[in-house]
Amino acid sequence: MAGSPDDKQDEEGLKDPMVRFHSFLHGGTSSLLSTFIVFPVYKIVFRQQIHNTPVYQAVGQLYKEGPAKLFRGVTPPLLMKTLNGTLLFGLQDTLLRQLSLSSQNVISTSALPALAGFGAGMVEAVVFTPFERVQNVLQNGQNDRQLPTLKSVLVRLKAQRLALGYYRALLPITARNALGSSFYFGLKGPVCAAMEGQVLYPMVSSFISGTLTSVATSLILYPLNVLVANMQAEVGGEVKGVMACWRMLWESRQRSVALLYRGGSLVILRSCITWGITTAIYDRQQKRSG
Repeated sequence: MAGSPDDKQDEEGLKDPMVRFHSFLHGGTSSLLSTFIVFPVYKIVFRQQIHNTPVYQAVGQLYKEGPAKLFRGVTPPLLMKTLNGTLLFGLQDTLLRQLSLSSQNVISTSALPALAGFGAGMVEAVVFTPFERVQNVLQNGQNDRQLPTLKSVLVRLKAQRLALGYYRALLPITARNALGSSFYFGLKGPVCAAMEGQVLYPMVSSFISGTLTSVATSLILYPLNVLVANMQAEVGGEVKGVMACWRMLWESRQRSVALLYRGGSLVILRSCITWGITTAIYDRQQKRSG
């Protein structure tokens, strides 16, 4: 039986390459803007991690340095987050459109965004694990003498097998990114739809949706962030598997969930604000181009 004109029009939209291009473009621009806006919070968290200072002292340091230095160092995370957002949103939307065409009446429509997010998160992990590895090595102060420069870190990691060098902790990163993307894309739509009747502006509902979704995702997956940081911070030494590293981490935190989450409040807050702004900008751009 022939489909309706609306169905044919929707199918043509799913196959339109320009429609797919918009999701990549909007994912990149929304991530760029949100990273730039939230960068001062990034800097406060970094000061805490490096100097072990309270929030008010970190804020005071930035205030004394003045606005001229507030965005110093913004370029690397700006490039990283822009590339990350471009890949994540664009690939998820592409997978979602392909699943919508190929899995009609097989998989529930409401489950497709989460499934596409899961796939996009897996690809994201493979692409960006080396970048995260280098960043964690550089941020570990214990590596300053042996690996003082970026070049020395790259040479050292290149000399090792991929599983121990650039792709150390690939398994927990893949689990974190795939589950996180699945939760985010699976929940943000229903939460946003529930909020639209409660607020006046669509951007506000998108912001709240992104924030609430990020809160739930960050709280659940934060232990994986801690595990990844501990596995990737060192280069060389005794090689341990994921479970062995988890047991060591759990023992080092005295088998306490509270200690495992220590220092996570600002990280989770930063993530919530970032994803709230990203979601609001991305949804607005998609609606305007659609």
